[in-house]
Amino acid sequence: QVQLVESGGGSVQAGGSLSVSCAASGFTYSNKCMGWFRQAPGKEREAVAQISTGGSRTYYADSVKGRFTISQDKSEKTVYLLMNSLKPEDTAMYYCAAAAGWSRCGSRLRDQEVDYWGQGTQVTVSS
Repeated sequence: QVQLVESGGGSVQAGGSLSVSCAASGFTYSNKCMGWFRQAPGKEREAVAQISTGGSRTYYADSVKGRFTISQDKSEKTVYLLMNSLKPEDTAMYYCAAAAGWSRCGSRLRDQEVDYWGQGTQVTVSS
């Protein structure tokens, strides 16, 4: 049974930091692209950050470059997203995602390319 279990998130004031984590199980972790997407009310879901499980490729949306960092613990099959200098516009539901196309991990993945989704965790940034 495939599972992507997110934890973390919550509420913070603008300028603060939060982290979210995603524990993967039920599928082969190698040769995958793991990522974080987010969806704000009334907006389309967008890829925020991605990392290939081999570690050679990463992607960051322009809106989060320099503020967010994606990392992983391969032994624990866990992906992390550290979010610094948070802004109110970062408020969204954040979803962990896994895709088979690791070679595409350096570019923004589309929803259709994702094989597995987590249940989502809310991040709220107040001004």
